[in-house]
Amino acid sequence: MREVVIAGYLRTAQSRARPNDPSRDCFYKLRADELLARLLPQLLKVSGVSPKEVDDFVVGSAFGVGEQWTYGGRNPIFLANLPETIPAKFVDQQCGSSMAAIHTGFLEIAGGAADIVMVGGMEHMTRVPMSLLNDREQGSVSFNPHLFEDEAYRQWEMNIATNMGLTAEKLLSMTDLTRHHLDSWGVRSHRLAAQAEAAGFFSGEIMPVQVEQADGTIMTVARDQSVRPEATLEDMAKLKPVFSENGSMTAGNSSPLNAGASAMLLVAKETAEARGIKPLAVIRGIGFAGVHPTIMGSGTVPSSLKALRMAGINAEDIDFWEINEAFCIVALYTIKKLGLDQDRVNVMGGGTAIGHALGATGIRLVGTLARILDWKQGRYGCATACCGGGQGVAVTIERNV
Repeated sequence: MREVVIAGYLRTAQSRARPNDPSRDCFYKLRADELLARLLPQLLKVSGVSPKEVDDFVVGSAFGVGEQWTYGGRNPIFLANLPETIPAKFVDQQCGSSMAAIHTGFLEIAGGAADIVMVGGMEHMTRVPMSLLNDREQGSVSFNPHLFEDEAYRQWEMNIATNMGLTAEKLLSMTDLTRHHLDSWGVRSHRLAAQAEAAGFFSGEIMPVQVEQADGTIMTVARDQSVRPEATLEDMAKLKPVFSENGSMTAGNSSPLNAGASAMLLVAKETAEARGIKPLAVIRGIGFAGVHPTIMGSGTVPSSLKALRMAGINAEDIDFWEINEAFCIVALYTIKKLGLDQDRVNVMGGGTAIGHALGATGIRLVGTLARILDWKQGRYGCATACCGGGQGVAVTIERNV
């Protein structure tokens, strides 16, 4: 198999999605595919690659319905005025969708079917809210009631499996962790993200976007809108549980709703060397795994182990981890199961603060991790996310030296 490198990475900032009050979302006048389309030409430009050289485009989104339907991945290509000769495809692996796009592009290049693959991810949780999941009038998504044949299982377990917050509550019940641990991790996430932002770290990956606001003014969105530098443990403790009356998952220890897009360019290593492209990192392994849907947050563990095994390294060899904080329990559970040093996990903050625009997150995790390795001079990194439906995805990378 050929070696595959990350030749470029860009994303938009993540807005705070407001499905019940759309005009408060600074991206509410822009569709998700429009956000992504703004990224693609700039990604190619900064990577030094001509659009005509792109062999494939793979885009991921967790809710590929309504205006996030991509016409087989082609709509972002057309919106970006890129050549019609670029083929495309759409992938859905829920929260891991754009990391699945990376997996696909990696395999295409490693197997010799392509030299240059562009991947993207997007989600607009204001314009395509999660409430569409059970909105029969919209005719978008519904679950087959015969998914589970056993009556008791269907009535109780399926309710958990299709509610991500309840899967997080169940995962917490399988550990000795408490809400205090979750709240503390949430405060840490905001503090580290604010520090990274102040140090200029995120300006190296965020492409500012100008967008019209509800009052007609133009706003340049260049920072993630959910980061709260002022977050305190005392404030976290006052928040009410969201998913169950006596639960522990709150708005403070879970990821917010967001809108955003991300893009990455994957290139065969020999092609990059011939072109004089200096890569961000080399992809060493990929992993994907299925787990019980009622504990979907545990999917990070088996998927990470697969990605480590493919790379021929162990968890202790990893210098920095990016574990998606769909819920803080996911990061803490993964740390406990894999025996990780928490000081090497989400060192620039995580999804609790930065945001989790579902389909954009996978690329964000891998791209941010590649930049962390360069920023802190680490060698190996592993990025992983759990996925709705009971899955996990992961990528291991090595800093290009």
